[in-house]
Amino acid sequence: MSDPLHNRLSAPERTKQIDAAGQERITLSFYKYHRIEDPEGFRDRLFEGFGKLGVLGRIYVAGEGINAQLSLPALRLDEFRQLLDSVPFLKGVRLNIAVEHDNKSFLKLKVKVRNRIVADGIEDGDFDAAKVGPHLNARAFNEIISGQDTLLVDVRNHYESEIGYFQGALRPDVDTFRESLNVIENEVKGKLQGEGESMNLVLYCTGGIRCEKASAYFLHKGFRNVYQLEGGIIEYLRQVKAEGLVNKFMGKNFVFDERMAERISEDVVSSCHLCGSASDQHANCGNPACHVLFIQCPSCSRRMRGCCSEKCQAIVALPQADQKALRSGHKAEVKYFKRKTG
Repeated sequence: MSDPLHNRLSAPERTKQIDAAGQERITLSFYKYHRIEDPEGFRDRLFEGFGKLGVLGRIYVAGEGINAQLSLPALRLDEFRQLLDSVPFLKGVRLNIAVEHDNKSFLKLKVKVRNRIVADGIEDGDFDAAKVGPHLNARAFNEIISGQDTLLVDVRNHYESEIGYFQGALRPDVDTFRESLNVIENEVKGKLQGEGESMNLVLYCTGGIRCEKASAYFLHKGFRNVYQLEGGIIEYLRQVKAEGLVNKFMGKNFVFDERMAERISEDVVSSCHLCGSASDQHANCGNPACHVLFIQCPSCSRRMRGCCSEKCQAIVALPQADQKALRSGHKAEVKYFKRKTG
């Protein structure tokens, strides 16, 4: 008998299954900070319930709540909402529906128990993640960031903000959220120094989960007038379209699935890391031993065979056995391309 708590199909097998089903899928995300007494048991119930609905994606469960990015058959969205509503603390939770859909945005269902749903590096026992800054809807957000008394901060990582952002935002050069809080705190102190207590500190991220915690962190650190964009960039765009508001986000919104990004505006605000031409297409290096995430234009992709350097291109040209031997003993790690400056 198969184990209901593990994927039975490989990614290629799942791809074939999705194609054969011929059903449109919806990509969405949601999160909720809530005290969960038994994360492991909750994880098991979610995996079984989601699996029955054909849900695929990446879900993190911790004692502080849940963070989910997933896809499911569009025809089963109502059933999915009913399943979430059956969990008291998830009843009515906001679902951030993706701007652009791809039936293969996720190919496996992974429900993992973590220490935190967002790794933050906060060790202060007095910190209360529930004491957050007020949420701003799209209309209020547009109004407040137009003022001279507002400091707008992008709480995402550098490779996310590189391809899209709100104009005028402070965009920290960081790889992780854990790293960003101290960096932002130091930069914000410098920006707000001498401005008094009337300045507004406005935070935004992809779907709201990071600026939710960041707003609580900066309030805990003594900052005043800390606000956050309701539902992040995804919900902002939905409201902008629904209400006919001016879209102030430029470029693409980076997402953590097979799509890598959603087009928000036609602006291309970044450049190819190899030749410097305008491009906002992320790729992972074709050399599995490297796999660095970087921006590569179509011309360089063809010329470099999808690799980030001539060294990696030479490795990819080797027989598979030789490539495997070179990778032997090397631990895989997440790497991001960062252009050297100065």
